[in-house]
Amino acid sequence: MEENIIIKGARVHNLKNISLTIPHNQLTVITGVSGSGKSSLAFDTIFAEGQRRYIESLSPYARQFLGQMKPADVDEIIGLAPSISIDQRSLSHNPRSTVGTLTEIYDYLRVLYARLGEVFCPLCGQKIQKLSVDEMADIIVKRGKELKQQYVSILAPVIRGRKGEYYQLLYDYLALGYSQARIDGRYHNLHEKINLARYKKHDIDIIVDKVLLSDQSRLSEAVENALDYGQSVMTVLFDDDKSKPEEFLLSSNWTCPQDNFSFPEVEPRLFSFNSPHGACPACNGLGVASWENDEACADCGGQRLRPETLSVKIRNKNIAQLTALPIDQAQEFFNTYFEKMPTKDRAVAEPVVVEIISRLEFLLKVGLNYLTLDRRAHTLSGGEAQRIRLSSQIGSHLSRTLYVLDEPTIGLHERDTQKLIDTLKSLRAKNNTVIVVEHDEQTILDADYLVDLGPMAGVHGGEVVIAGPSKQVLAKKNTAQSMTVDYIVGDRRIAVPEKRRQRSTESLKLIGARANNLKNLQVEIPLRRLVGISGVSGSGKSTLLYDVLYKNLAAIKNRPGRFKLQDLTRLEGSEYVAKVIVIDQSPIGRTPRSNPATYTGIFTPIREFFAQLPDARERGYTLSRFSFNRAGGRCEACDGAGYKLIEMHFLPAVYVECDVCRGKRFNRETLQVKHKGKNIAEVLKLTIEEAIDYFDGNYHIIDKLKVLQEVGLGYLQLGQSATTLSGGEAQRIKLARELTHKLGKRSLYLLDEPTVGLHYHDIELLLKVLNKLIEKGNSVVVIEHNLHVIKSMDYLIDLGPEGGQAGGKLVAKGTPEQVAANQASVTGKYLKEYLK
Repeated sequence: MEENIIIKGARVHNLKNISLTIPHNQLTVITGVSGSGKSSLAFDTIFAEGQRRYIESLSPYARQFLGQMKPADVDEIIGLAPSISIDQRSLSHNPRSTVGTLTEIYDYLRVLYARLGEVFCPLCGQKIQKLSVDEMADIIVKRGKELKQQYVSILAPVIRGRKGEYYQLLYDYLALGYSQARIDGRYHNLHEKINLARYKKHDIDIIVDKVLLSDQSRLSEAVENALDYGQSVMTVLFDDDKSKPEEFLLSSNWTCPQDNFSFPEVEPRLFSFNSPHGACPACNGLGVASWENDEACADCGGQRLRPETLSVKIRNKNIAQLTALPIDQAQEFFNTYFEKMPTKDRAVAEPVVVEIISRLEFLLKVGLNYLTLDRRAHTLSGGEAQRIRLSSQIGSHLSRTLYVLDEPTIGLHERDTQKLIDTLKSLRAKNNTVIVVEHDEQTILDADYLVDLGPMAGVHGGEVVIAGPSKQVLAKKNTAQSMTVDYIVGDRRIAVPEKRRQRSTESLKLIGARANNLKNLQVEIPLRRLVGISGVSGSGKSTLLYDVLYKNLAAIKNRPGRFKLQDLTRLEGSEYVAKVIVIDQSPIGRTPRSNPATYTGIFTPIREFFAQLPDARERGYTLSRFSFNRAGGRCEACDGAGYKLIEMHFLPAVYVECDVCRGKRFNRETLQVKHKGKNIAEVLKLTIEEAIDYFDGNYHIIDKLKVLQEVGLGYLQLGQSATTLSGGEAQRIKLARELTHKLGKRSLYLLDEPTVGLHYHDIELLLKVLNKLIEKGNSVVVIEHNLHVIKSMDYLIDLGPEGGQAGGKLVAKGTPEQVAANQASVTGKYLKEYLK
């Protein structure tokens, strides 16, 4: 294989015919401002071409199921290895999918419980053992020796707690040659007449034999007969010492000898909540009352499994209790279990337990110690989902592979970033090539090779500013004027605010917050300030912001006086907030019809502008003529979508450009109306920066466009499909929409890691926008790990001290300087360096 990946003439999206060499078996970071072309190079060129070439190598039969992939717009790529992409898309939206099922740890647990689980009766709690005749005989002899008995009585329990006279039954056993029975605790001779109350419940045991313990063959025969008459259950009685008779039951099936509860066969499917054999019958293994409802199922308490399944235990824990442990505690459990495992169990289960332990260790290596195996996949953040994928790749032991990752440090506290970098280095150590799109300073400094794209975004980007070994690039003079290098070496800085806002006395007080891992918190959030929530991954930041603050405050505003607080004792100060707005990273639309222009409302004044043009007025065109969602001006062949959906029956559906409008969305008559030589379809292809020049003088449109530019999105096209936007871009578009509308006062904005996908330069722009919201009389609360943003806060709430069950406490609060001075704060320890 070539020692390098050699790319010649890459033109995907905004890449400007770039040529580049990336070394194999090294950790390469591709960085640059948002929209500079990082993802276009890493994913749409290098990974896409690697994957396409792999598919081309398969047989025609296999290729028909994978579909055709277009070659990337590049002259040549030499030295590509088989490629694996580890991006941030959600792992699964299926409510049945959990961390345990995704990592396959749950499948190994099912096998382990089926092979070595101890079975207990779900009704009486007594241990049930499935025994052979020989095993039963051995148990009886061993117990007899312990009790120093010579004889044992073997009884067959033929009736248990049933009404009747049982005259015929007793006569039948007499005819078989048995002379004695124990009825309701008293012994009777079957040769004598026995009168039983017809409407009273009775227990009847037939005395099969009284055997000398040393007579092995007669004992085995008695056991066989007793099991036959007692339907796989028998009673053993040592009564030579009348003062202390010893009695116990044995079963040859999974049947409780105490109450006859019949246990199903113990096999792996019994432990699956996706199988009717194991799933709770009430919720069908969902754990909640219904698809729409988040309330736990009343029958299984959210554990998803049937009572029999939950009665099988290993070291006193059933499979649901074990998967509810945080990963670090689960690992401790299995390490101890493995050390103390008996030799006979080890022969059966050693490979399974070793596999479980190694997979748990991989999850710990990527900083996910706080997650539990029963955590639902759809509740994971993009960063968590990506790190779960990464952990499975470490375990795959692949070599000579190309890994492409998208900002793996997202959602990681500064303390845990080094763990992740070590994981990437361990992939590299197996002769793999690792390419990471990243903005994190620590990752850039630890990389072997650095590629900086830019110099700016969109049409102003797509060029290689710097490419070379990281240490060399950062050590020499920055002649290429790379913004990234300037920030890393300290020539440019995101300045610490000269003073923090202190004036406001209004605040929200959360008293007794206890959702998920929060430990009955009491937190004060000052209003009209920029407030940050920090802490290690899994410390409870999102729980505090969304599950407690947002859910309760939004409900109070929507249903005043008719709402009961959830996971919170008291909320004070809600009267100081007019409305609460979440600006998260969910898509702005799930179809290509949604785009930045329609979502922010900018498209309406643009359509009004076109409707006022002389050509449009002459033709009598109104505002609706320039909408691709309404009949009249749009292309009717594709209903204004610009493409057609072709169903391929047994293959995935494909989108094909409309052959009538050629992707322009509008009909010919509409496209004849032009301004400065461009029609409405061509205007939608303009970037936001280009549109500002194009609409020069029309402040009604320009003012809104400038807001998008201020949040660092000047490189996006007005009509860019929502499906192509990253989570960070979607979040900043939502932020821009708030600023383009007439701003009310006293709104509370909640943001979760708005720096995702942002370069230092873009972070500066973002901070200006957030401060603008506050200057207009609003409040902003931000969950953040980026220390440049944390140092810029007016007030910090630091949670911890650890993740999962070891978190959920208020560790420190106050200005960034006060948190940095707090010895208990892990965040404060790293923050000190940034406040200098």
